[in-house]
Amino acid sequence: MQFEKSGNKLIAKSKRETIWIEPYSEDCLRFRSTLNKDIIEQNWTLLPQKEKACDIKITENIATIKNGRIKAEVLSNGTVNYIKDNGEKLLEELWIDYRVNNADLLHAREYKAVSSELYKIQLTFKSYENEKFYGMGQYANGQFNLKGSVLELAQKNTQISIPFLLSNRNYGLSWNNPAIGRAELVNNYTRWTAEGTKQIDYLIIYGETPEEIIKKYTNLYGKTPMLPEWAAGFWQCKLRYRTQEELLNVAREYKKRDLPLSVIVIDFFHWPMQGEWRFDEKYWPDPKAMVEELNDMGVKLMVSIWPTVDLRSQNFEEMLETNLLVTTERNEPVLMTFRGCCTHFDAMNPQAQKYVWEKIKENYYKYGIKMFWLDEAEPEMKTYDYDNVRFFLGNGLEVSNIYPFFYAKAFYEGIKNESEEEIVNLIRCAWHGVQRFGTVVWSGDIPSTFESLRNQITAGLHMSMCGIPWWTTDIGGFYGGDPDDPRFRELIVRWFQFGVFSPIFRLHGNRIYKRELPNPNDPDDPMNLVGGPNEIWSYGQEAYEIIKELLFLREKMKPYIIKHMKKAHETGVPMMRPLFFDFPTDNETYEIGDQYMFGPDILVAPVVYESEIERTVYLPKGAKWKECESEEEYEGGQWIEVQAPLNKIPVFTKNGIKVF
Repeated sequence: MQFEKSGNKLIAKSKRETIWIEPYSEDCLRFRSTLNKDIIEQNWTLLPQKEKACDIKITENIATIKNGRIKAEVLSNGTVNYIKDNGEKLLEELWIDYRVNNADLLHAREYKAVSSELYKIQLTFKSYENEKFYGMGQYANGQFNLKGSVLELAQKNTQISIPFLLSNRNYGLSWNNPAIGRAELVNNYTRWTAEGTKQIDYLIIYGETPEEIIKKYTNLYGKTPMLPEWAAGFWQCKLRYRTQEELLNVAREYKKRDLPLSVIVIDFFHWPMQGEWRFDEKYWPDPKAMVEELNDMGVKLMVSIWPTVDLRSQNFEEMLETNLLVTTERNEPVLMTFRGCCTHFDAMNPQAQKYVWEKIKENYYKYGIKMFWLDEAEPEMKTYDYDNVRFFLGNGLEVSNIYPFFYAKAFYEGIKNESEEEIVNLIRCAWHGVQRFGTVVWSGDIPSTFESLRNQITAGLHMSMCGIPWWTTDIGGFYGGDPDDPRFRELIVRWFQFGVFSPIFRLHGNRIYKRELPNPNDPDDPMNLVGGPNEIWSYGQEAYEIIKELLFLREKMKPYIIKHMKKAHETGVPMMRPLFFDFPTDNETYEIGDQYMFGPDILVAPVVYESEIERTVYLPKGAKWKECESEEEYEGGQWIEVQAPLNKIPVFTKNGIKVF
């Protein structure tokens, strides 16, 4: 292994492999390596950083580079290790000596050629006893401590890949690579795999606490804008409001009942055809008047946008000819079949971003619509043959995971260029840094079950550890739910109790529809895309009274929410976070994924099992806790039993602080 210093980079070379290690922001080192001729200066979604001074030392058998409190060492055999200021190892590559008995066993960095420039690569680190992992985006698997998990690095409905790993060993690792791959966080090693990439690229961040690490991570990729106060209120949605009058009547009913309502949403297929990005005039005859009436009621309107482009749509041929579409390497460019054969606009192409925004501006924004629901953001495909997909930035194996970042960017910059300051869009997928585009990430089309509710809590906590402070679920779940069924009514009440203590408070779902379809003789009629009722008065009087009080509770909490959303904007600290975030020295908190902190002062313990009317709650060490309803006080560092009838969610405040 040959070592050299070039500016603030440590460069190591051996045979065909080239390694770069350099400082990148505070207490952070960036590693890149390749077998190609050159390392590519491709930052993906990393923000530019001021050049950092570092200490590089080179001897015959070892080279080191130190940035603040983290140091990397490269040994003569190619091994790379990361070390704390006190000399303790943070993270070590795992090599099994391939020279013993001439056996080729395991290299920590392995490259297998896929094409002339792309490799399937594997990077393997040692495993440590009692190490725990968090973050990585959103996987609806119910796992809180991810140690022992294998995670697909691919974007799919309900699965969001943001490969940032937070370890209880005082480091965070950001896999800065949008390739399709896998993370094996198993007991005997940790392995990162990319199916098609030109180089290994990751950053390792040192921090004494999870909060310190998250702040440094968001310095690398960006922080969220300031959440407008109205966005902290209640959002009403269902599958789907089919006409202008139907939507307005729902908003009018909320106002008639004196219920708080901040946002109402027009869902999919309000358009004539996918890829036309405009209202169907037959059902939405006067968007301007609709928006004006809603504004008079103090209600914002959000409209669903899909990236899909039907091959029959009026824009398809032009977009195909000007290379604005995601295409295929083989066969016809059909990536999705839902009410037509479709591809997607290529959000990675700056010209495609501008083209689509101009359509949005002409057909929505000019009527006063400034909020957009960026659905299908993975983008969803009929079959995930990534090697057959061609984006502006490259083959699908290499770049697919970055699509939602550019989808969000297209709309953020379009709205920003209209001199708008309050930008809030909803999106179904995410990647490193998407939060800087004013995006609320939601957890996708999830089932309406208690198991799904349990999974959402852990999913939200992992997302918060990836720099995503604006996160939400479909209250009640998306798939299923009979508003007349007592069991579903119990579920939606419990979900509302979780939702009111979520960063964004939003109702949605495809409820069971019990009437005859509007046009049963024409399956293609968009009027047949209809779900059952999903307004808060739809689930019976008992549920209505409980939910109504939760809407008013949310209004009382707005000052608290906005205060801590301001901190998220300024520092990257999320509103919803695991217990260990605020109590990092309490080891018990690292295994508790069904409770969380909502800001620094509120501990929330949702009821997540059917028919449960009490639950066990852990109160972390280092604080006194007051149960909000009974006002009973407890010392931290203990488990307690709490009564939780249907109209109650166990909530505690820290050290007597009054929040609501």
